[in-house]
Amino acid sequence: MEVQGKVKLIGETQTFGSNGFRKRELVVTTEEQYPQHILVEFVQDKCDLLNNYKEGQDVKVNINLRGREWVNPQGETKYFNSIQGWRIEGVQAGAPTGAPEVPPAAFEPATDLKEEDHDDLPF
Repeated sequence: MEVQGKVKLIGETQTFGSNGFRKRELVVTTEEQYPQHILVEFVQDKCDLLNNYKEGQDVKVNINLRGREWVNPQGETKYFNSIQGWRIEGVQAGAPTGAPEVPPAAFEPATDLKEEDHDDLPF
C-alpha cells in the first residue's frame, strides 16, 4: 500500500529500551477533498530514510499496516494498529498518479459495419 501527499512533520529519531529500538515518525497530509494527516512510523534502519526529506515536500510512502493485541492488567483485550513505512520517494507536485488516461480521440469509430451484421451476444 502507499500514501501520497505533502510532508507535514518529520520527527526526531527516538531510541527505546536497552536493545536500542529506534523509531521515527512522519506525518503526511493527503491532497484530496478532505485532507487526512497520516502518521507513519519508520523503525530501526528505516529511520535513516527520512534524512533526505523536509517539511512541505511531496512524497509517496510505501506502507504496511500492523496490528497487535494487548491484554491489560484487568484482563481486557485491546487492539492497536500502526502504519509502518518501508520506502519513501519524492514526487513532483501535480504529477499524475495511476494509469494515464487515453483521450477519446485516440479511438476511431468503426465505419465498415453492415446492417445485416448483428450482435450475437447473449445479453
